[in-house]
Amino acid sequence: MDLTALARELQQGLRGEVRVREPLARHTTWRIGGPADLFARPETREEFEFCLAFARQKGLPLHIMGNGSNLLVRDSGVRGLVIQTRSWQEIAIRGQSLRACAGALIPRVLRVACQQGLGGLEFAAGIPATMGGAVVMNAGTPAGCLGDLVAGVELVTLDGYWHYRERRDITFAYRYSSLRLAGVVVAVDLRLRAADPGLIRARIQANLAGRRSRQPLACPNAGSVFKNPPADFAGRLIEGAGAKGWRVGQAQVSPQHANFIVNLGGATAADVLELIARVQQAVARYSGVALELEIEVWG
Repeated sequence: MDLTALARELQQGLRGEVRVREPLARHTTWRIGGPADLFARPETREEFEFCLAFARQKGLPLHIMGNGSNLLVRDSGVRGLVIQTRSWQEIAIRGQSLRACAGALIPRVLRVACQQGLGGLEFAAGIPATMGGAVVMNAGTPAGCLGDLVAGVELVTLDGYWHYRERRDITFAYRYSSLRLAGVVVAVDLRLRAADPGLIRARIQANLAGRRSRQPLACPNAGSVFKNPPADFAGRLIEGAGAKGWRVGQAQVSPQHANFIVNLGGATAADVLELIARVQQAVARYSGVALELEIEVWG
């Protein structure tokens, strides 16, 4: 496969950039990951459609990336085309509803909601995800989940069929939504509520301060690595198993929060995967619980 020729052809349909053998470590919050054969940043709905059609016509495996905040890319990278949605960030307000395109980062959505006096999303302060990725995994905190606010979602299937799903037609559960099998999220409609901007801002700041005090935000990370098992916390089990602070290469179970694995500088995906396996084995021996991954692994 002549990647350079494919990139030139793809670039003809995009104002956004197209890159060959792009290291995905540049685009994940863990700062880890091998290269994508082709990497594209469409800027509009039409450019996004063009990328989908291009992948279909060329028979390319397709991967959709937001902010790379819940993602581990193996060191060998991924084949085919990676589409990053971050350039597609439009946000619109209608009454107490907010529509955000898939690439809009949650911190920006929160700022717009606060300016417009729309509350309800404050629990998400500090989550470094795009709206598309966040709604697919039903991102949230103990104070709430994105699915609680969703009014509907616009999607496109890989064969180019655009459709809209009302909330009643979407299943949300802990770190899960049925959207993963429904297509690629294009835009998310949230149902918010009127609130004083000063109170919204205060809640956001309080939530951010809480995150800074509990989480190892000074080092590259991907947030919680494992899902919390029913009626328990993965971090508590990891700490109980004695794995807090464990290291493999430059990957470490955070001494601050045991459900975070941090990149101390130069960590590889192989380091992280070995550390994950060791933690899972230790927790299983300690408690009998099989920890499930919250992160997604590519490659």
